[in-house]
Amino acid sequence: MRLFDSLACQTIRFDLFVVDSCSADGTLELTMERVDRVISIPRADFNHGLTRQMMVQMNPGYDVYVFLTQDACLDHPQAIERLIAPFADEHVCGRQLPHLGSGPLEMHARVFNYPEESNVRSINDDIVPGLKTVFMSNSFAAYRATALQQVGGFPEHVILCEDMYVAAKMFLTGWKIAYAADALCRHSHNYTIGQEFMRYFDIGVFHARESWISNNFGGAGREGLHYVQSELRYLGLGNLHLLPVSLFRNALKLIGYKTGLQEKHIPLWLKRNIGMHRSYWEGPYAQENNRQAFAVKKHGFV
Repeated sequence: MRLFDSLACQTIRFDLFVVDSCSADGTLELTMERVDRVISIPRADFNHGLTRQMMVQMNPGYDVYVFLTQDACLDHPQAIERLIAPFADEHVCGRQLPHLGSGPLEMHARVFNYPEESNVRSINDDIVPGLKTVFMSNSFAAYRATALQQVGGFPEHVILCEDMYVAAKMFLTGWKIAYAADALCRHSHNYTIGQEFMRYFDIGVFHARESWISNNFGGAGREGLHYVQSELRYLGLGNLHLLPVSLFRNALKLIGYKTGLQEKHIPLWLKRNIGMHRSYWEGPYAQENNRQAFAVKKHGFV
């Protein structure tokens, strides 16, 4: 597995813990051959925020926690060392490169979200409001334990974007966010058009339920427009055949996002089928998630 190979080459020592949600493709068996500390949980129990918080609580005593997803791989022997280097008082996100062989659209997504220059952001800075202020990725990011504890840890109730949730909480509490452009990993997705819609539906659900984020940092509209403009420039004249594809896919993302923002009006059975994270509506927290949706609908929250 590329991830384990890239971890084995790192120049810094660390303890590795893996949680597997009942993989059926041989991942668990391969992982247990290479990693000593592996736990398996029922697939229905997986939750982006809850599972991460569970691992933090099961493994206390560390100053910094680094999180990686299974579909990422580190692209430099000093990736983790560089990732945690800015930790004076920040939590930090590394730079993601597309997997080798990725198409132009996916390559642009990484160029847009992960520039070549490092930066540190603070609530005291004079910055243009926008969601990029608290942008974080769950594929390769590190968090100071004291900051996590101060904001209550990773949330148990979000459908995804648990990384942005805690980053926003920490930012508003006075912590800084660092982006380490020299901490490199490879991570990208070649989503189908349908998967793009499903993912952005889930993102819309997240922002509908966590409206405090857009209230504090601005909505996604401006960033979405900047993204489309950037992608069209990136494709340029050399990829004219992809321009209609780009416009169509981005229009579908917008429709998915807007639909997710209105999830309080959508029946549960339909939400199970048009989102990417079906388990959010079916797992042990499904009843709680559904009650929250009804509360939003009844009381007009959001």
